[in-house]
Amino acid sequence: MRKTTIRTLATGAALTLGMGLAACSGGSDAPGGADGDGLTKFSFQINQPPNGSNAPFAAAVEEGFYADEGLDVEIVPGVGSSQTAQMVAGGQAKIGYADSTSTAGLIAQDAPLVVVATIYQSNPNEVIALKESGITSVADLKGKKVGTPVPSSQASMLPLFLEENDLTENDVELVNLAPTSLAQSLLQGQVDAILGSIDTYEVQLKEQGATDMFTSMFADNGVATVSTSIFAHEDYLKENPEEVKAFVRASIKGWAFAADDPKAAVDDLDALWGQKASKTSLEELQAAFDGDLLCAGGAKYVGRAEPEQWETTQDLLSSVELLPEGIDPTRYYTYDYLPEEGDLPTCPLG
Repeated sequence: MRKTTIRTLATGAALTLGMGLAACSGGSDAPGGADGDGLTKFSFQINQPPNGSNAPFAAAVEEGFYADEGLDVEIVPGVGSSQTAQMVAGGQAKIGYADSTSTAGLIAQDAPLVVVATIYQSNPNEVIALKESGITSVADLKGKKVGTPVPSSQASMLPLFLEENDLTENDVELVNLAPTSLAQSLLQGQVDAILGSIDTYEVQLKEQGATDMFTSMFADNGVATVSTSIFAHEDYLKENPEEVKAFVRASIKGWAFAADDPKAAVDDLDALWGQKASKTSLEELQAAFDGDLLCAGGAKYVGRAEPEQWETTQDLLSSVELLPEGIDPTRYYTYDYLPEEGDLPTCPLG
């Protein structure tokens, strides 16, 4: 697992996130039924525009993994985990990809959702500071201005991160910032550090010329919570169990393919989306692997978070009121749609 580091980062192209319409493996853009090739149409609502964090799903399209399972998968871009979770809960989509904090929060309110496969076994959150701030350890945050994106889970989880390092919220000055201004605020010296993420804000800083950076991941500081997962509406699962199993199998195969060859997965993303894909997709995807997000928190298999990790997630997030107390974490997930253990990629990857 990646630990606290100080490292030199190279400058690259400017970050560009593309928004666009759905992309699919076949010629049809309407979900349901079968297309001319005899494949079953399948619509998948993701939580972000086309970028590195979802490139392995594009790889599953372009490499034919979904087609091999008899599926013509349509990938529909999103604008955040909360909206994706709400869309599936409300029936606007049937199956989606979102942070489990958003999904579990709705399940705790009796929304008919369930997680069927966990891709990011831990959140990608981290503290980031530039060399000139003088911050070389978490202890150095004491008395510093720390920018946090609003809304976000980072600020809510911060007390847990600080407690692990013998600090409290009173030891830092939190500065609420719009997510779009977080990186610039750090680069311009308006804050000493930010609560960011390995696969987004760190990449943005790198692309904008940051070199020496101190980073410390929440997952390495006692706050490894189950994160981005494939989830579905319960009714859809009951009506289409074999299709969901096939989709999960092919999706996990796409992630295993991407882990072996991240560039090929990003090439597939570009082939599927063209200019709508993020220009820093390779860096975003590689960051997820560098951060061990697919195998964090004691995971044994890619795609399956262990019961202990779900219990830890419930305990941690309920302690900061991101989830209600007293919920049995087995309400959030099922293993019924995963491949058998012998068919799942094992951790650690590589």
